[in-house]
Amino acid sequence: MTIRMAIRTTSPSWCATFALASALCVSAAAQQPADGTSNPAPSATQPSPAAQNAPTGNLSAPPKEGFWGRVNPMARKKWVNKRLDPIKGQLNELDEVNAKNSRDIKDVDERATAGINKAQTTADAANQVASAANDQAGKASTVAGQASGKVDQVNGTVQGLDKYSEKNTVAISFRSGSTVLSADAKKQLDDLAASLSGHQGYLLEMEAHSAGAGGTGIQNSGRLAEAVKRYLVTNHEIPVYRMHSVALGNAPATGTGDVHEKPARKSYVELRLMENSLAAQDGTTPRFTSSQTGAAQP
Repeated sequence: MTIRMAIRTTSPSWCATFALASALCVSAAAQQPADGTSNPAPSATQPSPAAQNAPTGNLSAPPKEGFWGRVNPMARKKWVNKRLDPIKGQLNELDEVNAKNSRDIKDVDERATAGINKAQTTADAANQVASAANDQAGKASTVAGQASGKVDQVNGTVQGLDKYSEKNTVAISFRSGSTVLSADAKKQLDDLAASLSGHQGYLLEMEAHSAGAGGTGIQNSGRLAEAVKRYLVTNHEIPVYRMHSVALGNAPATGTGDVHEKPARKSYVELRLMENSLAAQDGTTPRFTSSQTGAAQP
């Protein structure tokens, strides 16, 4: 009876003690290696020897599992820092690399921007120089065109200085053996002089013919030409340099082209009005109508 009461009074505490002892035995058995050697259990406040001897730089190696597994809920701050220091070092190194890369990128960008600005400035200056050169070339082309036009004009003037074309012909007849101008001959010369008044750029060519043969005919025809020039100079003030005469005697008139032309049998002076091509451009040369011209028959 007494034993039963003792068991009843002590059974709760004894059961708790027995349960705790059983748990400790089970955990100790679990931590023993397979070869049967016994190792002391690691302290709850200190890291395991494997954690202390593990290399700090090799983060890829998985940590050894202890009693609490990979994470010790009661690990100290020193142990945690020891595990985090390599990670912090690599993070700091990555930050430095990123900062250096950022500085390099910024430096390259600044130099590229400066190069682009310099190239743009140079291109703008070159464009301005090209525009100025283009303007100068345009002005030079205009001046060259004007100069070329003036040269052409001068060439035309020089070439036209000695170019004359026949416009009209007037024949002044004389009586045989006489050098005196008749009334009809004077009328022809008066009309001719009136048409020449105030005009420039003309010449009067005179061919004098006489019925006499040889030297006698030439002398007589020369006197006829002098009579005509004398009348035009004294009565109408025709410049002498505008009149050119030749005494042909009884030779046929020039310019006929007929080799069988018979010698002249009458006395007459043939006047041809020659017009300069330059003077013809401004209309200052004289013009004759058919009523003012005539032809003498040999």
